[in-house]
Order: sequence, then C-alpha cells, then structure tokens
Amino acid sequence: MTTPTIRPATPADIPAIAGIYAHAVLHGTASWELEPPGEAEMLRRYEAILAGSYPYLAADRNGEVLGYAYAGAYRPRPAYRTTVENSIYIAPAAQGLGVGGLLLEALMSACTERGFRQMIAVIGDGTGASVGSRRLHEKAGFRLIGIAEKVGFKHGRWLDQMLMQKELGEGASTPPSF
Repeated sequence: MTTPTIRPATPADIPAIAGIYAHAVLHGTASWELEPPGEAEMLRRYEAILAGSYPYLAADRNGEVLGYAYAGAYRPRPAYRTTVENSIYIAPAAQGLGVGGLLLEALMSACTERGFRQMIAVIGDGTGASVGSRRLHEKAGFRLIGIAEKVGFKHGRWLDQMLMQKELGEGASTPPSF
C-alpha cells in the first residue's frame, strides 16, 4: 500500500468521513452511538472541532479518504483546557495497515504544537472488540489509567470503557500558557 498523506480534513471529505463513521456505529464498538448521523450532522461536528481550534485530520491515498482523526475538549470546564480527547476512525478496508498510527502520530504533533499537554483516549470496549485501538495507543506511548466496567450496552452486550493517557510536549512539568 502506498503510504497515505496525512492532511487537514476539508468539508469535501465529509461524505467519506460520514461513511467511515456510519460503518463504525453500525458494526463496531468504538462509537457508542446507535444510529449513524448524516452528513449534515458530521459537517456540524467538524466545524465545531475547528471552531475550538482543535485539529481534524484525514488520511488520503490518491484522493480516497482512508481514515480520519481529531482532537476535542476532554471536558468543558476551564481547568481542563490543556487536555484533549482523541478520536480515530479507519475505513474497514484500511484497518490493520498502519493508517491509525500515522493519524495518531500526526494528531499528537498537531496538539503539541497548539500547546495541549495531555491526550486522553476513551476507548469503547477496549478489553473486547476494540483491542486494536488499545494496541494502537499503547504503541504510541499511552498508558492505561482506568477501566469503567459494563457502562455501555450495544449489539446485545455490556461494554467496558477504557481510558488511556499520554503527556504531550512539556506535560505537567510547567504551568500552561493559556
């Protein structure tokens, strides 16, 4: 496979992004939504991420979006302002080919450049079907910080939620600049 280009996502990517996400919603446990949102809602979410000055990236190979990743606020309170939560979704045909690692590395760099200090991965079913996401984050240096057991119900079964964390840039060694 030709190495994909990691670039900022654009509104033109939303149909492909919505399709990738719809598959994840309908067939996986990475997202705990039960019905996939349409393109208009995905565009609204994309615009909200950008309006918050967070990165939203796409993995592109010859004009085909293979996956996407973005960071957003971990929690809404001001004291959390230097902590982001990441989201990464890969097209089914591109899973297991290293696209997720490229996106995560670029996302961590983009967040570090923006001054964010901590990144949290909230992995749905990280002890079950989403074990690939857990391994992806472990490989990137994230550490397990907790598991909330049986807090979601999807596809006829209870799901655990795993939290992983990685320091970015100066981490907690200095006060934030914003």
